[in-house]
Amino acid sequence: MRRDDLVDLNAFLAVAQERSFTRAAARLGVSQSALSHTVRRLETRLGVRLLSRTTRSVAPTEAGERLVAKLGPAFDEIEGQLSALGELRERPAGTIRITATQQSAEALLWPAVRRLMADYPEVKVEISVDAGFRDIVAERFDAGVRLSERVAADMIAVRIGPDLRMAAVASPDYFARHPAPVTPQDLAAHVCINLRLSTLGDLYAWELDREDQHLRLRVDGQFTSNHVPMILRAARAGFGIAFLPDHHVEDDIASGRLVRVLEDWCPPFAGYHLYYPSRRQPTPAFALLLDLLREGARE
Repeated sequence: MRRDDLVDLNAFLAVAQERSFTRAAARLGVSQSALSHTVRRLETRLGVRLLSRTTRSVAPTEAGERLVAKLGPAFDEIEGQLSALGELRERPAGTIRITATQQSAEALLWPAVRRLMADYPEVKVEISVDAGFRDIVAERFDAGVRLSERVAADMIAVRIGPDLRMAAVASPDYFARHPAPVTPQDLAAHVCINLRLSTLGDLYAWELDREDQHLRLRVDGQFTSNHVPMILRAARAGFGIAFLPDHHVEDDIASGRLVRVLEDWCPPFAGYHLYYPSRRQPTPAFALLLDLLREGARE
């Protein structure tokens, strides 16, 4: 295989993964016109169309999908082996890309990342804050941070945070107008504040557990948001009962701005985990970050 073949294949893979010549060109650090020429040259040499182009989108053809399925793992393996050569260096280097929720990024990732960058100036870290569940392989992240039940089975998951609990809360003003619910079934008579899931676009079903009873309830109300601070504003203003992780509401409960109900239906559950592909060889820099996160979890 000629060296140009690898360059052309890598260019095609970037466009197929990004579904955009513009984003792929930015990722590769080349002009859009040069990238388009490279892909056309590859299609001409192979004698098959690899990408379907319209004015609004770019997508792999059937032949392109087959090539992506083979190229993706192969290039990941090459990249992993090149990164592993960093073990021969005196000091770790390279870039670590992680996707995480805002709360986990600020409370769990940042303390470890700060120590890593201070001790190893040649290590670069990029944190993408996003509430949605990202495909870390397709989007070329080294790892992600999410709750344990949302981690795919083919990933290695490392616990980096404490147990969490959900909390059903509303303002004293709301409960002055509505009797506090005693059982989950009482929520049917209440105004509730819904959380719109960023990943699927669906409304979050409230999960309530006690002993051998496991309930998933759909609630109704006047206000819905995919943004936790907005849900908190609505709850404080008396627009219904909200259901959020307790670290978001503990200050409001302590100050009396919000009142907690159904506490015996909200047991602890496993908190945030860092996950990464089981087949990917961790780089020395990533291994250092993993050790720092484990240390933080123990503390």
